[in-house]
Amino acid sequence: MQPRWDVLGIGCCAVDDMVYVPSFPETDSKTRVTKRVRRCGGLTGMALVAAARLGARCAYGGCLGDDESSRYVEANLVKEGVDVTAAPRSTEARVVNSVIIVGQDIASRNIFSQSEGMIGAHPALPEESVIHAARVLVIDHFGMPGNLRAARIAREAGVAVVSDFEKTTDPLFERVLELVDHLILSADAARCLTQRADPAEAARALWRDDRAVVIVTCGERGCWSVSKDGIATALHHHPAFSVIAQDTTGCGDVFHGAYAAALARGVAAADRIEFASAAAALKASLEDAPDLASVRRFLADGANKRRHVAVRSQS
Repeated sequence: MQPRWDVLGIGCCAVDDMVYVPSFPETDSKTRVTKRVRRCGGLTGMALVAAARLGARCAYGGCLGDDESSRYVEANLVKEGVDVTAAPRSTEARVVNSVIIVGQDIASRNIFSQSEGMIGAHPALPEESVIHAARVLVIDHFGMPGNLRAARIAREAGVAVVSDFEKTTDPLFERVLELVDHLILSADAARCLTQRADPAEAARALWRDDRAVVIVTCGERGCWSVSKDGIATALHHHPAFSVIAQDTTGCGDVFHGAYAAALARGVAAADRIEFASAAAALKASLEDAPDLASVRRFLADGANKRRHVAVRSQS
């Protein structure tokens, strides 16, 4: 049966109130706000929007409530072409609400988030048939009982599981981690999991033969990946693209979404990572997730090209 969706996400969505200031002020001082924008974000929510803009057929299967923020998120997902018919509805469900202060001088930000109620994956929904109807499942650390159930169903059905974990303290985390075959972590998260400061060593430590790829992202320092190159298992470094960053909020989420979209199309691992890196770089420079035409133009520009480098094989 032909999959109905390329990418199904079941994790966190958010309403982000973005506040842009020239620079971060000292305590007990005032500063001028240069711009204020409300956007929809969240680890999985932003990844799905990114994937949809990049041409993937996407669906959201995480919890949605009946409050104003949930309705705002749902309307935005529908506007972006993300199918929400499989999303469980509950009066207890909520989305994350965040205020994000962006210092424009250094393109950095502070995030103040509020998360209450049932967020992310539902413990018993969506139905198995919904998960079977996707090529790729995207999960994060919100709703771990539901993530465990969905990841198990996905792996048994041959559906790829892409993860975006920021927190690793949930009692079910290790069991969910075992089911992820496309593991993408920030350098900070990888260091917490492995106790290895070197992101390359952390990537190697997280590798397992039943995984397709492990990626540790390092922002402007690019990322490290471990995957099978023929018979050998190889460690690669992928340099970052050079851009003038305006806002780095959501760059990791865009990376995950772009990676999932490329994975659903059957793109090879190195090219998936290059595509995702380009999309994330454009997010940093454009302040929003790019569309497919923009990423293709960016990759076609020889000045922006960065090739991955095979560093060494693992035993």
